[in-house]
Amino acid sequence: MQIRLSKSLNAAAVGALLLLMGCGTSLHAANTPDLTGTYDLATLTPLQRPVAFGSNTYLSREEAEDIRMADQRRKAADNQASDPNREAPPAGGDGSPGAAGNVGGYNAFWIDNGDTTFAVDGKFRTSIITKPANGRLPELTPAGKKARAARYRNYRPNQGTAWWVEEGGQGPYDDMELRPLAERCLLGFGSVGGPPMLPVLYNNLKRIVQTDSHVMILTEMVHDARVIRLNAQHRPSHMRTWMGDSVGRWEGDTLVVDTINFVSNPALGGADENLRVIERFKKDKDGSLLYSFRVEDPTVWTSAWEGDFPWPRTDAKVYEYACHEGNYALGNIMRGARLLEQDAEAASSAGGD
Repeated sequence: MQIRLSKSLNAAAVGALLLLMGCGTSLHAANTPDLTGTYDLATLTPLQRPVAFGSNTYLSREEAEDIRMADQRRKAADNQASDPNREAPPAGGDGSPGAAGNVGGYNAFWIDNGDTTFAVDGKFRTSIITKPANGRLPELTPAGKKARAARYRNYRPNQGTAWWVEEGGQGPYDDMELRPLAERCLLGFGSVGGPPMLPVLYNNLKRIVQTDSHVMILTEMVHDARVIRLNAQHRPSHMRTWMGDSVGRWEGDTLVVDTINFVSNPALGGADENLRVIERFKKDKDGSLLYSFRVEDPTVWTSAWEGDFPWPRTDAKVYEYACHEGNYALGNIMRGARLLEQDAEAASSAGGD
């Protein structure tokens, strides 16, 4: 996670994108809403419905309040002052999974995932996903399961050993380009930059700038910028990008965005180059947006899946997310892997003697 540092990059990024779009102000057609503004997507409502809620699409107000209060208590506990006289963590961590368990991590000061669940039409929802009816991702196809197994082969808690040396073949740290896109500061994790554009643990602001011919969405996380071309044709299929090729059109007062031509590893976890996302942005009377999406990827999921959630307006500023500029961790990850490999080779040589 990175710290919000300054407003300079935000202003510069928006200005540069406006120049590229050929317009220095936020213009829009007379009969279409102006979506220009800043929105905060933070919410305690998860993407998938927790199994405990079964077939319940909605929460009662009491259940929604229970979730809000439980989150408050959890964050308050995490924010307790650390004992200044505590011992340093053991070399290599304490062996438990995750960054916090191994070497010490961030407390709740850094978490900004909202303080309540969201409501649509006055009803609190148990999940962002609305289809399938169970509020959960569809089953994976056989090809999707095979691809997931290949990914999970390298997703292991750090136990301080170069386990990949014994297994042979390519290891997860043999090349920087094998590391996840978010770890390399190329895209935000959790499809926060989209599409679809989903809420995450922190940095949930979106800044929209709209002109007659384009809509730009600047994401606070890793400062991803989507440029949606209006009333245009998709680029040829060999021109592919991480965020795909987004083309928008107005259907009455709703902006409909169709995105295709992704690379094989887009931001949406599990998806591949056959991903297609259709998004809808509808402005409400209070200035907020209702954001809905449909995800299609027939080589990964057995059916399409859909969801929606509100984007409340905010006066907050989108500050710089200085990830690439200070991404010392990536180099240290690679250096650490080399040291573990040296230890493994030394142990192997000692055993052979």
